[in-house]
Amino acid sequence: MRLQPVIETKLKEALSPVHLEVVNESHMHSVAPGSESHFKVVVVSDRFDGKSLIERQRLVNGLLSQELAGGVHALTMKTLTPAQWEASGQQIDFTSPSCLGGSMNGAARPRRG
Repeated sequence: MRLQPVIETKLKEALSPVHLEVVNESHMHSVAPGSESHFKVVVVSDRFDGKSLIERQRLVNGLLSQELAGGVHALTMKTLTPAQWEASGQQIDFTSPSCLGGSMNGAARPRRG
């Protein structure tokens, strides 16, 4: 089963977001083609009203705990209230950095020992 639609469904059902983006960024990392291990999520929900940033992130992590315990290696997220989303002009800069690890950059990893 594909992880991206599972993540989207879980977030939609639990948070009733006014805006949701789930982006598979696995291709930017040292993983096999077609992998679903690195995701970026933007979710705007009134369920975040009155919650701190860490509470919002814990809520999302809790909703996706099964996926995070399984195939998802990294989850980057922006969690906004509808008011924050409106104040941002309904867009945010959420550019992901290039992968610096593994074989993507051609550098050998230092040996420990």
